[in-house]
Amino acid sequence: MSSPVYQTVIVGGGFTGLFTALHLAHEHYPRSVILIDKNESFCFKPLLYEYFSGEMDAFQVVPRFVELLKGSGVIFVQDAVESIDLHQQQVKLASGNSYNYSNLVLALGSVTGYHHLEGAKEHAFPFWTQEDAIAIDRHLHDCLQRAVQTEDPEQRRQLLTIVIVGGGATGVEMAATLADLLPHWYSALGGNSSEIRVVLLNHGKEILNSDINDPLRPIAEKELQKRTIAIEILTGAEATSIHANAIEYKRNEQIEILPTYTTIWTAGTSINPVIKDLPISQEHRDRRDRLLVTPTMQLPDFPEVFAGGDCVAVQDKSLPATAQVAYQQGANIARNLKAIALGEDLKPAKVNIRGTLLKLGLNDAAANFFNILEVAGESAHLIRQGTYLTLLPTPIHDFKATSEWLDEEIFHHHLDPHDVGKKVVQAAEVVGAGVVGVLVARKLLKMLGSEDKRD
Repeated sequence: MSSPVYQTVIVGGGFTGLFTALHLAHEHYPRSVILIDKNESFCFKPLLYEYFSGEMDAFQVVPRFVELLKGSGVIFVQDAVESIDLHQQQVKLASGNSYNYSNLVLALGSVTGYHHLEGAKEHAFPFWTQEDAIAIDRHLHDCLQRAVQTEDPEQRRQLLTIVIVGGGATGVEMAATLADLLPHWYSALGGNSSEIRVVLLNHGKEILNSDINDPLRPIAEKELQKRTIAIEILTGAEATSIHANAIEYKRNEQIEILPTYTTIWTAGTSINPVIKDLPISQEHRDRRDRLLVTPTMQLPDFPEVFAGGDCVAVQDKSLPATAQVAYQQGANIARNLKAIALGEDLKPAKVNIRGTLLKLGLNDAAANFFNILEVAGESAHLIRQGTYLTLLPTPIHDFKATSEWLDEEIFHHHLDPHDVGKKVVQAAEVVGAGVVGVLVARKLLKMLGSEDKRD
């Protein structure tokens, strides 16, 4: 199938891909835009826990691309990318269709990486997509149901033991969510909730090590113990094999076996196979095989190709693989694509890391802003939800910087610019949960109001 010469094809509908498309539509980009993703829906990954726990609905966390792109002029194609011919400027799809492009945006993200661990792919549950969340939900409900019905104490212990492998942000957030949720689910079935065990298995000596959330470790460790059931954290424990009914790990040079029917894998990602197969030399990749891009987010050897999100590393810059980075990269790529179409100069991408948000159970979180202000408890939970709600994509998205309201309402009001010492703010201090909720609502109403006026 041949296509017009002047068209931009975006492969991957994660944060970078979707927001590139939405920004292009918002900026009245003069060329046709095609967004290709194998899924029907966009997955707002930071809120996948809320979808899993029932705190938020599917239409909020996994909205359909067709709905999001309605009225934007962007053509959505649901198909898997099989290969990309960078020399012929062509994207080949699993259906047999292919699309030529004048500009390409690579935003395929990463995939779950099992690091060749025996049994991991077969027996561990990943937590990456809506399907993963549904699979874990069904499996856990089945385990709890069986636990209530069994008379065998050993089997019941096995059914009620949940092991999360990986003490990064995803593992910590998952452990905290389960430690709050499972006791409620089990009590509702008539079970004794104190029998539930949630174990966080971490290879390193500390959780959140070498992670953007590193500064939040002390708060996280404290909050994990305050869950409905305390979380057991095993550090210096390397998973060695995973079975359907147990996990083996090595600790202090000893191999130990922990009987469990539920192992959840949050121990890392791998490069997308399509990105791995691109004819890009090793000198233009980082040690994790990600593509190195120029400051304008282009491939050095193929300037018509832009790339962002998890599958790239920006030359001379270290950026975390987070939603706020991917979102801002999408906006920058869109700006530069429009500049090319209009014959204007391209500008280096600007990404501001304003802080980090960590979910720590139901109605609980921790937030760090510029390493100056830390918020814990319900206030942080409201800030986290408010921030992500402003980021949720909609067809009439007004593209204000996600954290603008935080900047206005909290930093300017509550932080003395001359006092650079770190402040730790608990729920009732400085801003108070109720006040934060009002600020979030006020900002959202202000945004909606400005959209109404414009439309």
